[in-house]
Amino acid sequence: MNQPLVSIVILNWNGRRYLEQFLPSVMDTTYANKEVVVIDNASTDDSVEFLRAFYPAVRIVLLTKNHGFAKGYNEGLKQVKADYYVLLNSDVEVEAGWLEPVIQLMESDKTIGACQPKLRQFHQREYFEYAGAAGGWLDYLGYPFARGRVFDECEKDEGQFDDASPVFWASGAAMFVQAELFHRLHGFDEFFFAHQEEIDLCWRMQLAGYQVYVCPQSIVYHVGGGTLPKGNARKVFLNFRNNLVMMAKNLPAGQAFIKIAWRFWLDAISAFKSLMAGEVTYFVAVVKAHWAFLYWLCAHKKMDRTGLNKHRNLQGYLHKSVVWAYFVQGKKTFVKIVSSKC
Repeated sequence: MNQPLVSIVILNWNGRRYLEQFLPSVMDTTYANKEVVVIDNASTDDSVEFLRAFYPAVRIVLLTKNHGFAKGYNEGLKQVKADYYVLLNSDVEVEAGWLEPVIQLMESDKTIGACQPKLRQFHQREYFEYAGAAGGWLDYLGYPFARGRVFDECEKDEGQFDDASPVFWASGAAMFVQAELFHRLHGFDEFFFAHQEEIDLCWRMQLAGYQVYVCPQSIVYHVGGGTLPKGNARKVFLNFRNNLVMMAKNLPAGQAFIKIAWRFWLDAISAFKSLMAGEVTYFVAVVKAHWAFLYWLCAHKKMDRTGLNKHRNLQGYLHKSVVWAYFVQGKKTFVKIVSSKC
């Protein structure tokens, strides 16, 4: 049987050092019917020259400006034809046989629109990585967490999440997606620029009747924070703004109104707590994010919602507060938080 064509697509912006360090492992991928594509977001370093000199087999898609993560992929993938895309961060190390189990799983069930491997930390390789761990979940107030990672608590991988399982979202650090479905759903929401655009896309996939999975038989190692470091004001702004936009887009109107009102209060508490601790930039970023969300609410263009049912049952969805469980009840692991009926 012919293997489906898989395009491993890396979005690059001034990431020559990551390409030099991690591209060799990608090139050693054993899956036969593949291509490696680098979409360059108008880098100003020597990334493109490096690729042309040392990796002539890599296809390069040049963009004229830095479009960010969301639009960068949308624009670049218009020029990539494949059965499956693997959207891979440039700071990810992969194992030789990482591709086969995920493609086998997705081929066995065509309702799986997106999938991720198990993500471990590159520098502490026995621990799950922040950006996806063993598959992403979402609580009822829109807070993302993952099997193996709740807020900043990353668990040690001891085989507790070795089952292929439906989840709410697949990590954008190593995201397998049906190419045709990606384009049919208009790809990532470009307003997001970066951060949580993969959660929004996976949410829309579920509303369209597709599943999102994690395949732990595939393992990759992620450095994380390669473009915007943790605590960066821009990162805080994008995470808070985009999370609110995502909820407003994908929740039924009544639920969206109530839950976003709650989020404004919880975000305000977080912001003032940070201000009292002297973290002024965090406070300012949250305030700016709320104003930017209100602007989006008044001025955004309607997206095509054809075929999306906001009342579908969602997988990987926690019908209670992860914030309450973690900070008030002291439940620090995924299993303790979701073990009771949710």
